[in-house]
Amino acid sequence: MREIRLAARPDGWPTDDTFEIADVPMPTAGPGQVLIRNVYMSVDPYMRGRMNDAKSYVPPFQLGAPLEGGAVGEVVASESPDVPVGAFVVHGLGWREYSVTEAARVRVVDPAAADLSAYLGVLGLTGFTAYVGLLDIAQFKPGETVFVSGAAGAVGSVVGQIAKLRGAKRVIGSAGSAEKVSHLVDDLGFDAAFNYRDSPVRKQLRQAAPDGIDVYFDNVGGDHLEAAIGSLTKYGRVAMCGAVGAYNETSAPAAPRNLALAIGKELNLRGFIVSNHNRRMPDFLAEVGPWVREGRLQARETIVDGLENAPAAFIGLLRGENTGKMLVRLS
Repeated sequence: MREIRLAARPDGWPTDDTFEIADVPMPTAGPGQVLIRNVYMSVDPYMRGRMNDAKSYVPPFQLGAPLEGGAVGEVVASESPDVPVGAFVVHGLGWREYSVTEAARVRVVDPAAADLSAYLGVLGLTGFTAYVGLLDIAQFKPGETVFVSGAAGAVGSVVGQIAKLRGAKRVIGSAGSAEKVSHLVDDLGFDAAFNYRDSPVRKQLRQAAPDGIDVYFDNVGGDHLEAAIGSLTKYGRVAMCGAVGAYNETSAPAAPRNLALAIGKELNLRGFIVSNHNRRMPDFLAEVGPWVREGRLQARETIVDGLENAPAAFIGLLRGENTGKMLVRLS
């Protein structure tokens, strides 16, 4: 089988030389384990941080070792009575055609209830991140105005829709192209959206939310966070999910320069790691699952075919070439 390894740690933007593809022997399942033929794998912004040799909430990728990430596939051999052959499972060993892992570390999913790809996106950690970040971290309440950066991406697009379904007064999103802006408003029901490349974010946000915002869901950081701090109302809240705008920078970010406003406004800026909130997964599936099945919550995907194209898909994700969830189809 084939796997993608980390060949070199990137300085700035990853390149083709960051990755290498290797042919390795087919693994076998040991006691309590399952062998999985991967069907889809996920590429996500957080993976960029794991390419650095730095201490973080998750260990860095190792040079010469296969990368890791969310994947969904079919169990083709099992040494566990709990997960039979033929079951479809979500697990964390993507970037390879076949994976072996402990049966206790997989989640069985139903391919008849939703497309397999959805379990890596809107019904997986992507949607769960949006749900926890908006409702638990930002403490969103009906009647509030919400601003989402990177709103056409996998997480951001779900955040805005959940806010609307939960009774937001107004939902505003930023994106990187006119096409994505139209998608947010015309397809996903955002009340307003703007292209952050057109003019300063603070100016466009002020125009879209003249009365200010109550909640900011931050996927970008930098100038977006600075603009949000300026527009947040008294006691406003920020869910700090990511800072993709700075992931490939080699110098410290200049913004936010107005952080002192958080004192007088008594703002709450809180980061979070979604895996620390797994107790909320049943609530998430019970609420969001019906919305997806009924078509009330849309989830666009950008799919790249072939394991060999996973590095290009990942780099494209960092450049904003995706709309919705970026996935690689392996078989």
